Amino acid sequence: MNKNEFDAIVVGSGISGGWAAKELCEKGLKTLVLERGRDVQHLKDYPTMTSSPWEMPHHNQIPREDKIKNPVVNRCYAYKEDTEHFFVKDSEHPYVQEKPFDWIRGYQVGGKSLIWARQTQRWSKYDFEGPGRDGFAVDWPIRYEDIAPWYSHVERFVGISGSYEGLDTLPDGEFLKAWEMNCVESEIRNRVNAHYQDRKFIIGRCAHLTEPKEEHLAQGRGQCMARNQCYRGCPFGGYFSSNSSTLPHAAKTGNLTVRPDSVVHSLIWDEEKSKVTGVRVIDRISKEEREFFAKVVFLNASALNTNLILLNSTSRRFPNGLGNDSGILGKYIAFHNYRGTISANYEGFEDKYYFGRRPTAIMMPNFRNVQKQEMDFLRGYMTFYSAGRAGFGHANPGGFGAEFKEANTRPGPWSVFMMMQGETIPKESNQVSLSSDQKDEWGIPLLKIDVAYDDNDEKTLKDFWEQGEEMLSIAGCVNIRKSDSKQAPGLDIHEMGGVRMGRDPKTSLLNGFNQMHFAPNVFVTDGACMTSTGTQNPSITYMALTARAVDYAVEQLRKGEIK
Repeated sequence: MNKNEFDAIVVGSGISGGWAAKELCEKGLKTLVLERGRDVQHLKDYPTMTSSPWEMPHHNQIPREDKIKNPVVNRCYAYKEDTEHFFVKDSEHPYVQEKPFDWIRGYQVGGKSLIWARQTQRWSKYDFEGPGRDGFAVDWPIRYEDIAPWYSHVERFVGISGSYEGLDTLPDGEFLKAWEMNCVESEIRNRVNAHYQDRKFIIGRCAHLTEPKEEHLAQGRGQCMARNQCYRGCPFGGYFSSNSSTLPHAAKTGNLTVRPDSVVHSLIWDEEKSKVTGVRVIDRISKEEREFFAKVVFLNASALNTNLILLNSTSRRFPNGLGNDSGILGKYIAFHNYRGTISANYEGFEDKYYFGRRPTAIMMPNFRNVQKQEMDFLRGYMTFYSAGRAGFGHANPGGFGAEFKEANTRPGPWSVFMMMQGETIPKESNQVSLSSDQKDEWGIPLLKIDVAYDDNDEKTLKDFWEQGEEMLSIAGCVNIRKSDSKQAPGLDIHEMGGVRMGRDPKTSLLNGFNQMHFAPNVFVTDGACMTSTGTQNPSITYMALTARAVDYAVEQLRKGEIK
């Protein structure tokens, strides 16, 4: 047992797991990070980071055979020949879809931090107050004031580009230089912002180093080059990932051990000690079972896998899953509604262009049901848009040679794309559970996912279409076209809940510090902990919650409250 003993164990090495490791190691705890996937080292394991399409066997396209074999992951916008090695294949890691659900996963050291969209917006006080006020979920046990210092803590280290706007619906943070809008985007922004009192488009906030500071250079990271090939792994460290930032930083302390190829089976509950003493692991390659022990465990396996691990952690004390006295483990899963999009054209500005591939869009914080319930649906949505000109291929005179090439040296007309990011409401019927008869190759029950849209989502979608069309018309757009992708839940890659925070152990699994009510040396700080989803991209909130929870956990260890 001694060689397998640590002060802390972190399950998962993605965005929140990397932060747990960094904070624990910096505070002096010998920390083991368990990752079920292969090892990926910054720079060394980014095989396509500087490749051109013609240097790839299929010119950066996915072969038809792969599309047939792996239909779910092939729906993800970032899954291409240059990134496929960072995504989980459907055929290799099956799950049970009680209802259609596209579960996008990244099993490697760094997890999905290598392939995330890097959008980072703080929650506002209204997001934390909304569930308790409107009654659509249990009350959050924390408020914006509790997490604000931790937002600042992670933002400074990560490096967030953004503009200072003074919006109470989207609080300002610790920002680097903001990206710039192009001429058409600025025109749309100016017209819409002037027309509405309660709406404001601003440049997107994202985890990219526009002007690296000393603390970023010390991490070995450099300026973002606006290549927008981030999903390959960035050779400059221009965007934030566990691989380029938190894990190397943790390793510098001498307190970090990372063990890839470690599929977590369950947490070990000691009946005599009435506590979790460690983690049971199946080696991904050899299938050998091993156990590792620690005083405190952080679960950061990604939302649905964290639910799976806890559901599979059964004992005489917890026959229905660790800490599950309330019976709600795996329930109240929620996500973001991405179905609504709008396309349009913009006339004029034909003498203007832009440079680079900016890694963020223009965004507007939610303006529905913010301070009170006022619509016939609950909560609301963020709105994003961008504008650009068609590139090569827009002009096809039908042939080859000089005429064809000359036609394609001239940029095409301006087009505008708008999308929604809608909050869905946590419902008991949206849940995950374990299969009773199907197991994976490591002997772990397959996860059953029973999650769907509801009437509230349809109403939110309709309102986005109406308001989006109105805003684009006011902005001067023409040929406005609305679309419903009809994509299944999950393709948003923002699944949350199942192990939610709350004030009452009867209706929640975690307290206000992400600590399990009935297993107090276990903390959950990935998406599984979320009580509601807000309308913002969630990753910066996971990071802030993780740093805050580690600070609390270490203090509890020092006080002897956790033994």
